[in-house]
Amino acid sequence: MHFQLNDVTKKLPKHLHKFIVKQPYDEYTAQNQAVWRYVMRMNVDYLSKVAHKSYLEGLDKTGISIDEIPHMEGMNRILKDIGWAAVSVDGFIPPNAFMEFQAYNVLVIASDMRTINHIEYTPAPDIIHEAAGHAPIIANPEYAEYLRRFGEIGSKAISSAKDYEMYEAIRLLSILKENPNSSEKEIQAAQDNVAYLQGNMGELSEMAQIRNLHWWTVEYGLIGALENPKIYGAGLLSSIGESAWCMQDKVKKVPYTLEAANMNFDITKPQPQLFVTPNFAHLSLVLEQFANTMAIRKGGLKGIQKLINSKNLGTIELSTGIQISGIFTEVISNENGKPLYFQTKGNTALSNRDKELIGHGIENHKEGFGSPIGKLKGINIAIENMSPRDLEAYQIYEGKRISLIFEGGVKVEGNVITGTRDLRGKILLITFENCTVTYQDKVLFQPDWGLYHMAVGKEVVSAYTGAADINSFKDTTAVSKTKTYKIKYTTKERELYALYRDVRKMRTENTVTEEKVTTIFYQLKNDFSNDWLLNLELYELALQHNFSIQKELFKALEDLKCNKSYTKLIENGLVLCHQYKNK
Repeated sequence: MHFQLNDVTKKLPKHLHKFIVKQPYDEYTAQNQAVWRYVMRMNVDYLSKVAHKSYLEGLDKTGISIDEIPHMEGMNRILKDIGWAAVSVDGFIPPNAFMEFQAYNVLVIASDMRTINHIEYTPAPDIIHEAAGHAPIIANPEYAEYLRRFGEIGSKAISSAKDYEMYEAIRLLSILKENPNSSEKEIQAAQDNVAYLQGNMGELSEMAQIRNLHWWTVEYGLIGALENPKIYGAGLLSSIGESAWCMQDKVKKVPYTLEAANMNFDITKPQPQLFVTPNFAHLSLVLEQFANTMAIRKGGLKGIQKLINSKNLGTIELSTGIQISGIFTEVISNENGKPLYFQTKGNTALSNRDKELIGHGIENHKEGFGSPIGKLKGINIAIENMSPRDLEAYQIYEGKRISLIFEGGVKVEGNVITGTRDLRGKILLITFENCTVTYQDKVLFQPDWGLYHMAVGKEVVSAYTGAADINSFKDTTAVSKTKTYKIKYTTKERELYALYRDVRKMRTENTVTEEKVTTIFYQLKNDFSNDWLLNLELYELALQHNFSIQKELFKALEDLKCNKSYTKLIENGLVLCHQYKNK
């Protein structure tokens, strides 16, 4: 086992295990730790004024330290008290997998740490975004239930064939943008590909729509009054740049409604418009409204068509409760939009109540599965509602050769062998031998193909992605081959990080002396004159201990402010240093 099991994570299905990686804690540099500390202190200072009250309360409840990057094991020991857990993953994972983790009360936390060059905002998911953004708000029970329910519903959303291509394109772009060695040409090519795909997605799939809802709530949500909202979205809580940006009047604020499902977003830019929910309960209301539009609740012809367009494993459930899982390739329908016959291709499994029916796994249905849907022609009572006496009256019983003609025109002719019922006695399947199935002039099944198993059901009540019984199929979801870039540090960079480590050690072990601070400052001045963050940490120590070197450090920081990339970061840091000194 490559990750630690606890009461929450042991419930995860095995097909999700492959996305979990060991947190590379030893790979975090002392500068990474300093970046974490800077961002968290800035966030807590600013967000105490603009974030939802659950944020600061949640930092304590979820074990998020302001001073150091959290260990996943430590977080989990605390998270289990509120029924959640966290696992480490490599950057973006596929949306369905992400949602499924959430459905099991597990936060996926990208284990990488943003570089100092992206201290205000990173397009790639990182541990600041995930741990310091997502984790604190789940300490609020109402929001935590929304998040779990969102995962439960979202994991059943049907994707289009293009959604995975978009996922891979966004993953690559985020990796390139965070990689300091990426060329402008590489980044631009990836950016152009994302833009092209966004403009050619066609009708938004259920997954694309629910991903939009996730973005405008869980990632970039505001809560409260439209005129003076508070922040609760993790993308805003983890970005010292965007948390300030979003409060400006030029960022349009609109009430959160179901319309947000159709509003796309660009992960590489600050958002020009944000949605405001009056309270957490309203989030669940909109989620239920969206779920009511999904094929999992509506079924029907559109549900099957969505599965066909997805070209991925999916499931339909008929009115009897029988579930057919496979890759759907064809549906015959009438002029009123009712499905008459469906067909899968390749491995197919049949289930009831999410449990595979004995003798109807993929080894029994390797070539696919097809069945008529609806009532028999000229008979008011549907097969599923027939009592044993009714079945006998209509001569549907074992050993009888019969011809069943459905209202849509599908004809099933063969010898009845047996029927399969559920525990309540409802008939799910009728099995024939020497069977021919036709629709008009088209042969859908012929005797030399073997036994014909006809699913019983007058309508399709549900359609969703994935298998009814998760154990029916071998795992088909793949971990992306595009891996996040692991930075290789030069000798010079490692020397700089050693200085960061010395300063961190001084502070944590309370061994600060003016001699040590001065020595590091001059080494920094001579060898790493452009590094502003360590100068700021030294200035903070000098200020706290009233060392005379503080004046030189302040001047160095003032000089560094001439670089516009650092100006605001240094100014904000200086304000924070003085605030902490005066506490």
